[in-house]
Amino acid sequence: MKIVLVGQGGHSKVITDMIEQTGDGEVVGYFDDLYQEVLVVDGMVRGPVQAAKRVVEENPELKLVIAIGNNRVRKEIVSMLGLPADQYATIVHPSAVISSHATIGSGTVVMPLAVVQADAAVGDHVILNTGAIVEHDNIIADYVHLCPRAALAGTVRVEEGTQVGTGAAIIPGITVGSWTKVGAGATVIRDVPAGCTAVGIPARHTQKEGENEGVKNYL
Repeated sequence: MKIVLVGQGGHSKVITDMIEQTGDGEVVGYFDDLYQEVLVVDGMVRGPVQAAKRVVEENPELKLVIAIGNNRVRKEIVSMLGLPADQYATIVHPSAVISSHATIGSGTVVMPLAVVQADAAVGDHVILNTGAIVEHDNIIADYVHLCPRAALAGTVRVEEGTQVGTGAAIIPGITVGSWTKVGAGATVIRDVPAGCTAVGIPARHTQKEGENEGVKNYL
């Protein structure tokens, strides 16, 4: 499988290394706005982000991965490119443990030592970072990022675009709303609404715009 990556920063380096380790694919190009035009240098295609659509449509054997850590930017690029889901590769590191009863969406990246248990459903363009744990019956929506060693107990739901920070823990049955940030090391013991930042043990979240209090402790 020939793969081109959108983005050429630190996250892209890790994905490139993962693809090399899987042995199932080969990175043949990078699209980043560092480049002004499409060029082939040492057999590697390079060009601006917008050019990825044309290059992939002209070479349908190519698969794409949005190799950018920012959740909103990933969504914006996917929307801009307008490519079908089957044009995106799903990358799973060989050391990751994925239940045969779990589902992983297109464009998603599952990094070393991550675990996805039975009947978990992981959406499209998700990042399951190093050592992240997705327990049974979790629902992880599109464009979520579970940072290294984030641990989600059973039946947790994480809505679109949310980031769960390094080492954060979420107890069973919790829902975390869309485009929320859970801070590193936080322990989430109550549902968290959309558009918030939740930090601490137990986690406290800043209120959404228009609410009266600045911080709510949801014990």
